[in-house]
Amino acid sequence: MTGGPQEQFGGGAGESRGGPDSPSGGGAPQGDVYDWYRRGLDLLDSGHPAAAAQLLARAAGVAPESRSVREALARALFDAGQHAEALREFRVVAESDPADDYAQFGWGLSAARVGDFETAVEHLALAVAMRPGTKHYRVALTQARATLRAREGEGARKRGGSPGKDGMGGAGGVGGVGDVGDAGGRSA
Repeated sequence: MTGGPQEQFGGGAGESRGGPDSPSGGGAPQGDVYDWYRRGLDLLDSGHPAAAAQLLARAAGVAPESRSVREALARALFDAGQHAEALREFRVVAESDPADDYAQFGWGLSAARVGDFETAVEHLALAVAMRPGTKHYRVALTQARATLRAREGEGARKRGGSPGKDGMGGAGGVGGVGDVGDAGGRSA
């Protein structure tokens, strides 16, 4: 990477300055894209994911090619309970770098939260394959697979067949893994 962090985010001195220091205010928040990114991460780390998502969405609008901004936005959206939107952002990051295990994990976990367990298992398995020693990746994959098997077993019972080989009844969720922003302790 060439240049400083501000070049990576498309911001430079004097760019996008002015307006109140709030993404929901009448104008652009003060600072440049890098400033918005840093403040968004601070908001996310201090437990304000919805505010972080607003600020990071503005940064992503100005610097859509920045994977760091998009990943931080995806984390904020996930933590704010906007799982479908988080899924879209994690997918963009993962498609731009398929070897990004965290983006694959976020894509999979977000897919699970919106009920698409086939997609969840696919991307969680990729994350586990890339980083097999990461416990929260393995836990999320195990839970997503169990939920998928349980749902397949319910479908078989409704059609008059037998439950899945694990004999699980109800459809569980992928819970207890922790927020995607906290799961890896990853900072963008």
